[in-house]
Amino acid sequence: MKIINPFNGERLDRSGDYLVDSLDNSYPIVRGVPRLVGGDNYAENFGLQWNKFAKTQLDRDRLDISKQRFFAETHWDRECLNDKHILEVGSGAGRFSKVVLEHTQGILWSVDYSDAVTANYTNNRAIAADRFHLFQASIYELPFEDNSFDKTFCFGVLQHTPDFEASVKTLIAKTKPGGEIIVDFYPIKGWWTKIHAKYILRPIIKRLTHTRLMALIEANIDWLIKVHLGLHRIGLGLLTRFLPIVDIKGTIPKSLSSAELREWAVLDTFDMFSPEYDNPQRIAAVILMFERHGAQVTFAGFESFDGASAAVVRGVKRR
Repeated sequence: MKIINPFNGERLDRSGDYLVDSLDNSYPIVRGVPRLVGGDNYAENFGLQWNKFAKTQLDRDRLDISKQRFFAETHWDRECLNDKHILEVGSGAGRFSKVVLEHTQGILWSVDYSDAVTANYTNNRAIAADRFHLFQASIYELPFEDNSFDKTFCFGVLQHTPDFEASVKTLIAKTKPGGEIIVDFYPIKGWWTKIHAKYILRPIIKRLTHTRLMALIEANIDWLIKVHLGLHRIGLGLLTRFLPIVDIKGTIPKSLSSAELREWAVLDTFDMFSPEYDNPQRIAAVILMFERHGAQVTFAGFESFDGASAAVVRGVKRR
């Protein structure tokens, strides 16, 4: 795989603790990861949350939630991934990186825009170092040539990028003709989608620092969980959309212990309120994006796993 400077297309090679091109542009390798971005960017909140909750969503012991979700959304045959080059964009702390490395023999090229790559590298570097290549880079400035990957996936990310369609276009461009692209995203289900605490409170919450927001969530999460679950018990679950807490019943896996549920609720509530961008999409609109940028859609709808579900579009890049 050729690594390129995304800003000029020149080949990047390692020289000590840097990646360097022929024009002497260089990018540091920090804590094991090449960094092709500046220190501050719109994904700073994700660096904070994934380094704080570095292992929360990782599969371990009796939990295989990430594995369930990955294979439910991709429908990939593990044997067919042997020696395939797989692009993951927006890897966070590496929950799906771990699945690919542990359960397939694919060669993973993983990218995140935030310092979450530090958590991912720590979590997964020992699994299969020869098949794990991790970079900090923007989805719009990936250090790979077009038409490079057999498989591309992007989970939990697109709604948080500045330009949803431009992000889809990039994923398709980096995939080989005949290769597969799979994304999930926050769906618009109807006019009521944005009548929700997340969007109602967003103008206020965006004024808070991320550390202050995290402290507020941790201080209030216990009573919010009780009220959320209580409303469901008495048949008033629809009212939970007005609570400033993640939809526990709809998005958090059912197999968690009480302590695990609390940790996931803090993480997902922060993830709900902290992003700079939050752009849910209609599934029909994402289908059109795939088609406009050279991919034939093979599936569009909802996939379920451990009591939760996600809006998913799968496609194959036209030859």
